[in-house]
Amino acid sequence: MSTTLTPPPARPPVPARRSRRHRLARRAGAAGLVGLLLVLLLGAATWLTTPGVGDARERVDALLAAHGAPALGGELPERVVAAVLATEDSRFADHAGVDWRGALRAPWGVVTGRDLGGSTLGQQLAKNLYEDGADDPLARMRSVVLALKLDAHWSKDDLLRMYLDAAYFGHGFWGVTAASEGYFGLAPDQLSWPQASLLAGLLQAPSAYDPLEHPGRAAARQAHVLDRLVDVGALTPAEAEGVAAAPWQLVTG
Repeated sequence: MSTTLTPPPARPPVPARRSRRHRLARRAGAAGLVGLLLVLLLGAATWLTTPGVGDARERVDALLAAHGAPALGGELPERVVAAVLATEDSRFADHAGVDWRGALRAPWGVVTGRDLGGSTLGQQLAKNLYEDGADDPLARMRSVVLALKLDAHWSKDDLLRMYLDAAYFGHGFWGVTAASEGYFGLAPDQLSWPQASLLAGLLQAPSAYDPLEHPGRAAARQAHVLDRLVDVGALTPAEAEGVAAAPWQLVTG
């Protein structure tokens, strides 16, 4: 007695639309992988071609000497540090020199030639010390790598001190000590919240927000700093409102 084998039922054809989606997904995945590899290769090449950062403190001291400005002495000024971190780099204590959100925007910024923001204190310090303030796409890429090197080599307190010493605060004042004494006649650790928040606001555009030349713009920028201090929990809304209404007590002559 012979047995007749029944062939298995034929599989239904894959819909053309579904097959096309699969092909597009595979191509997108392959393109993404190639893009990631290119970014990694570019990052590795940049790491090898950028300098070491063990001389960062020497560079800061040379910058201060060139402008006849004093270095920050004693403890870090708490109010100034809080205002600067809230405004410029609120995740400073948690990242390794580069904020991942800014890092994700960096490659697109290189492609488009636009500064998309997100620079950490380390990136800004690297730009000032090693890139002579250059802001072209390749300089921004190098600043990312240099910020990683700075964070690996120096403590967070060291980085904060160097950042505050190397920053320009407008009106010819280099470093937080010269700025504090020049604007208010006080040491940085003696500044009130109104004064500390004003100084922190100058970092983005020191000449444009110069409180002696443009008090209205300076006040508007200070308001942004106070909003950020509220956002990070350093001040309550009521405290920020009181700070905004308080005088700066500038030294004008």
